[in-house]
Amino acid sequence: MTEVRIKKGESIDKALRRLKKKLDREGTLREARTRRTFENTTEKKKRKAREARLNFWGTFNLNRPSSAAPVA
Repeated sequence: MTEVRIKKGESIDKALRRLKKKLDREGTLREARTRRTFENTTEKKKRKAREARLNFWGTFNLNRPSSAAPVA
């Protein structure tokens, strides 16, 4: 279980912000959301394919001009 110790003189808001960052880095909330409902094998395959597609296309920067394009 993830925990954050409050430092001396630290506000609760700052400690909550640290906790949220820590949970986000570990992927705890993301995993809890995916496990909230049962996922069939077909749904799991579709999700993994969609994530792979997003990861693949996320590596390209479509706004950057390519080196082969003529510079005017």
